[in-house]
Amino acid sequence: MVPSQTELLVDLGLEEQIVGVTRFCVRPSQLRKSKTIVGGTKNYRFDVIEGLEPDLIIGNKEENDQEGIERLAKIYPVWMSDIFDLNDSLLMIADFGRITGTEIKASEIVAQIETSLAQGTPYKGTCVYLIWDNPKMTVGKNTFIDSMLALAGFENLIQTERYPEIGEEELIRLSPNFVLLSSEPFPFREKHRKAFQKILPESRILLVDGEMFSWYGSRLLYAMDYFNRL
Repeated sequence: MVPSQTELLVDLGLEEQIVGVTRFCVRPSQLRKSKTIVGGTKNYRFDVIEGLEPDLIIGNKEENDQEGIERLAKIYPVWMSDIFDLNDSLLMIADFGRITGTEIKASEIVAQIETSLAQGTPYKGTCVYLIWDNPKMTVGKNTFIDSMLALAGFENLIQTERYPEIGEEELIRLSPNFVLLSSEPFPFREKHRKAFQKILPESRILLVDGEMFSWYGSRLLYAMDYFNRL
């Protein structure tokens, strides 16, 4: 029920066992053509899920709708992750290995991620990371993205927790070295980058790959290389 965890299942060698995915499960690209779409991460096609008769439903407490998951949990076994930082992510990958009988492959993925992220990257400067445009929403503390910003060499200026809204005046006051416009969940484009550049002429406005900052599965294997190229 979550794109990053769907990709992880495939990388664990479990593609054949997957019977349903969300419409946002875009990796690997062929998956949505070969598997049944059961809705989004918030809205589920309960009749379709019933027809699939899954042995296990896998989701995430932040990304999935609680009411819908609780409804499914009355009928099917449900396993939910709860991710706040890199350590949570690595524990989740190990848990996937245990519950699916792929412990060896899961351990290999964890080791590869730890090795790649241990390389580190130089300090880049202060930043504000935006995930939505109207209203403007940013990323604060106690989030997985915040932990990834630190790994990427950025100092997050947003000190409140979770995903607070932010106004233009506050952005100007903070005067970050970087404004990072994520590709998801809101698809920021070049026109947005130009608009922010007018507001903050002294800041560097970057369009960034949201998957590298917010996907907490096997996509982490590619994160450090991306952070070093930013």
